[in-house]
Amino acid sequence: MPIRRRDAVKTRGLLLETARRRFARDGYSSTTLRDIAEEAGVNVALIGRYFESKEGLFEACLTAAVDELRRETGAVTLDDIPDVIAAQVERVGPDGPPSQLMLLLRTSGDERADEIRRGVLHTSAERLAAAAGWVPGNDALLLRAQMVLAASLGIVLLRSVGAMEPLQSATRAELSPPLRDLVTALLSRQ
Repeated sequence: MPIRRRDAVKTRGLLLETARRRFARDGYSSTTLRDIAEEAGVNVALIGRYFESKEGLFEACLTAAVDELRRETGAVTLDDIPDVIAAQVERVGPDGPPSQLMLLLRTSGDERADEIRRGVLHTSAERLAAAAGWVPGNDALLLRAQMVLAASLGIVLLRSVGAMEPLQSATRAELSPPLRDLVTALLSRQ
Protein backbone atom coordinates (compact mmCIF):
# COMPACT_ATOMS: atom_id res chain seq x y z
CA MET A 1 0.00 0.00 0.00
CA PRO A 2 1.49 3.37 -0.97
CA ILE A 3 2.18 5.91 1.75
CA ARG A 4 -0.04 8.96 1.48
CA ARG A 5 1.83 12.20 2.04
CA ARG A 6 0.14 15.22 3.52
CA ASP A 7 0.30 18.56 1.84
CA ALA A 8 0.92 20.70 4.93
CA VAL A 9 0.20 24.02 3.22
CA LYS A 10 -3.05 22.73 1.71
CA THR A 11 -4.16 21.14 4.98
CA ARG A 12 -3.35 24.27 6.99
CA GLY A 13 -5.30 26.39 4.49
CA LEU A 14 -8.26 24.02 4.59
CA LEU A 15 -8.29 24.16 8.39
CA LEU A 16 -8.15 27.97 8.34
CA GLU A 17 -10.97 28.21 5.82
CA THR A 18 -13.15 25.75 7.73
CA ALA A 19 -12.42 27.33 11.10
CA ARG A 20 -13.12 30.83 9.84
CA ARG A 21 -16.47 29.73 8.47
CA ARG A 22 -17.37 27.88 11.70
CA PHE A 23 -16.19 30.65 14.04
CA ALA A 24 -18.11 33.25 12.00
CA ARG A 25 -21.28 31.16 11.86
CA ASP A 26 -21.34 29.48 15.27
CA GLY A 27 -19.08 31.68 17.38
CA TYR A 28 -15.87 30.82 19.17
CA SER A 29 -17.39 29.12 22.23
CA SER A 30 -19.77 26.92 20.24
CA THR A 31 -17.14 25.73 17.79
CA THR A 32 -15.01 22.76 18.78
CA LEU A 33 -11.73 21.66 17.29
CA ARG A 34 -13.31 18.28 16.61
CA ASP A 35 -16.08 20.01 14.57
CA ILE A 36 -13.50 21.87 12.52
CA ALA A 37 -11.34 18.80 11.92
CA GLU A 38 -14.34 16.68 11.01
CA GLU A 39 -15.67 19.22 8.51
CA ALA A 40 -12.18 19.62 7.01
CA GLY A 41 -11.77 15.85 6.83
CA VAL A 42 -8.52 15.75 8.83
CA ASN A 43 -7.33 14.40 12.15
CA VAL A 44 -7.95 16.82 15.03
CA ALA A 45 -4.29 16.43 16.08
CA LEU A 46 -3.26 18.40 12.99
CA ILE A 47 -4.86 21.51 14.46
CA GLY A 48 -2.48 21.25 17.40
CA ARG A 49 0.44 20.71 15.05
CA TYR A 50 -0.31 23.74 12.87
CA PHE A 51 -1.90 26.15 15.37
CA GLU A 52 -1.04 24.84 18.88
CA SER A 53 -4.54 25.48 20.29
CA LYS A 54 -8.06 26.72 19.60
CA GLU A 55 -6.87 30.23 20.51
CA GLY A 56 -3.98 29.89 18.08
CA LEU A 57 -6.35 28.78 15.33
CA PHE A 58 -8.73 31.67 16.10
CA GLU A 59 -5.87 34.16 16.05
CA ALA A 60 -4.67 32.73 12.72
CA CYS A 61 -8.22 33.11 11.34
CA LEU A 62 -8.39 36.76 12.42
CA THR A 63 -4.92 37.46 11.06
CA ALA A 64 -5.81 35.81 7.74
CA ALA A 65 -9.09 37.78 7.58
CA VAL A 66 -7.30 41.09 8.14
CA ASP A 67 -4.57 40.14 5.65
CA GLU A 68 -7.26 39.31 3.09
CA LEU A 69 -8.97 42.66 3.66
CA ARG A 70 -5.60 44.41 3.27
CA ARG A 71 -4.85 42.56 0.03
CA GLU A 72 -8.27 43.55 -1.29
CA THR A 73 -7.83 47.19 -0.32
CA GLY A 74 -4.09 47.62 -0.88
CA ALA A 75 -2.31 50.69 0.43
CA VAL A 76 -5.14 52.97 1.49
CA THR A 77 -4.87 56.74 1.45
CA LEU A 78 -7.26 59.02 3.30
CA ASP A 79 -9.03 59.76 0.00
CA ASP A 80 -9.48 56.02 -0.67
CA ILE A 81 -11.06 55.15 2.69
CA PRO A 82 -14.71 55.97 1.82
CA ASP A 83 -14.60 53.93 -1.39
CA VAL A 84 -12.90 51.00 0.35
CA ILE A 85 -15.53 51.00 3.11
CA ALA A 86 -18.33 51.28 0.52
CA ALA A 87 -16.90 48.31 -1.40
CA GLN A 88 -16.80 46.20 1.77
CA VAL A 89 -20.33 47.23 2.75
CA GLU A 90 -21.64 46.46 -0.73
CA ARG A 91 -20.45 42.85 -0.31
CA VAL A 92 -22.86 42.35 2.58
CA GLY A 93 -25.77 40.37 1.23
CA PRO A 94 -28.78 38.51 2.53
CA ASP A 95 -26.51 35.85 4.04
CA GLY A 96 -24.82 38.50 6.17
CA PRO A 97 -21.30 39.86 6.14
CA PRO A 98 -18.43 37.90 4.60
CA SER A 99 -16.83 35.61 7.18
CA GLN A 100 -13.77 37.85 7.63
CA LEU A 101 -16.03 40.71 8.74
CA MET A 102 -18.15 38.42 10.94
CA LEU A 103 -15.02 37.33 12.80
CA LEU A 104 -14.36 40.97 13.65
CA LEU A 105 -17.95 41.68 14.68
CA ARG A 106 -18.92 38.64 16.70
CA THR A 107 -17.97 38.44 20.35
CA SER A 108 -16.76 35.01 21.31
CA GLY A 109 -17.65 34.50 24.95
CA ASP A 110 -13.99 33.70 25.57
CA GLU A 111 -11.87 36.44 27.14
CA ARG A 112 -8.64 35.53 25.32
CA ALA A 113 -10.37 35.24 21.95
CA ASP A 114 -12.09 38.59 22.52
CA GLU A 115 -8.75 40.13 23.49
CA ILE A 116 -7.30 38.93 20.18
CA ARG A 117 -10.30 40.34 18.28
CA ARG A 118 -10.05 43.69 20.10
CA GLY A 119 -6.34 43.84 19.22
CA VAL A 120 -7.14 43.32 15.54
CA LEU A 121 -9.81 46.03 15.66
CA HIS A 122 -7.40 48.39 17.43
CA THR A 123 -4.78 47.79 14.74
CA SER A 124 -7.41 48.48 12.07
CA ALA A 125 -8.28 51.80 13.75
CA GLU A 126 -4.58 52.69 13.91
CA ARG A 127 -4.29 51.97 10.19
CA LEU A 128 -7.20 54.34 9.50
CA ALA A 129 -5.65 56.98 11.75
CA ALA A 130 -2.26 56.56 10.07
CA ALA A 131 -3.88 57.34 6.70
CA ALA A 132 -4.89 60.68 8.27
CA GLY A 133 -1.38 61.39 9.57
CA TRP A 134 -1.70 59.92 13.05
CA VAL A 135 1.36 59.35 15.20
CA PRO A 136 1.24 57.44 18.49
CA GLY A 137 0.23 59.72 21.29
CA ASN A 138 -2.36 61.63 19.26
CA ASP A 139 -5.34 60.10 21.04
CA ALA A 140 -7.81 62.59 19.55
CA LEU A 141 -7.12 61.39 15.99
CA LEU A 142 -7.10 57.75 17.06
CA LEU A 143 -10.51 58.27 18.70
CA ARG A 144 -11.81 59.74 15.46
CA ALA A 145 -10.48 56.76 13.50
CA GLN A 146 -12.14 54.39 15.97
CA MET A 147 -15.40 56.26 15.39
CA VAL A 148 -15.07 55.78 11.61
CA LEU A 149 -14.42 52.08 12.19
CA ALA A 150 -17.41 51.82 14.57
CA ALA A 151 -19.70 53.58 12.10
CA SER A 152 -18.50 51.31 9.29
CA LEU A 153 -19.10 48.16 11.31
CA GLY A 154 -22.51 49.49 12.35
CA ILE A 155 -23.41 49.99 8.70
CA VAL A 156 -22.35 46.40 8.01
CA LEU A 157 -24.51 45.13 10.88
CA LEU A 158 -27.60 47.11 9.87
CA ARG A 159 -27.21 46.07 6.24
CA SER A 160 -26.73 42.41 7.16
CA VAL A 161 -29.99 42.24 9.12
CA GLY A 162 -31.95 44.06 6.41
CA ALA A 163 -33.04 46.63 8.95
CA MET A 164 -33.58 49.67 6.77
CA GLU A 165 -34.01 50.95 3.30
CA PRO A 166 -32.35 52.58 1.44
CA LEU A 167 -29.27 51.34 3.35
CA GLN A 168 -30.07 47.70 2.59
CA SER A 169 -29.98 48.10 -1.18
CA ALA A 170 -27.57 51.03 -1.54
CA THR A 171 -24.84 50.54 -4.11
CA ARG A 172 -21.20 51.43 -3.75
CA ALA A 173 -21.82 54.62 -5.75
CA GLU A 174 -24.62 55.59 -3.35
CA LEU A 175 -22.64 54.69 -0.22
CA SER A 176 -19.39 56.47 -1.11
CA PRO A 177 -20.56 60.13 -0.89
CA PRO A 178 -22.01 59.96 2.65
CA LEU A 179 -19.05 57.86 3.76
CA ARG A 180 -16.75 60.50 2.29
CA ASP A 181 -18.61 63.12 4.37
CA LEU A 182 -18.15 60.99 7.50
CA VAL A 183 -14.45 60.33 6.90
CA THR A 184 -13.80 63.96 6.00
CA ALA A 185 -15.63 65.21 9.08
CA LEU A 186 -13.79 62.88 11.44
CA LEU A 187 -10.33 62.39 9.95
CA SER A 188 -9.57 65.51 7.94
CA ARG A 189 -9.83 67.86 10.91
CA GLN A 190 -7.12 67.41 13.49
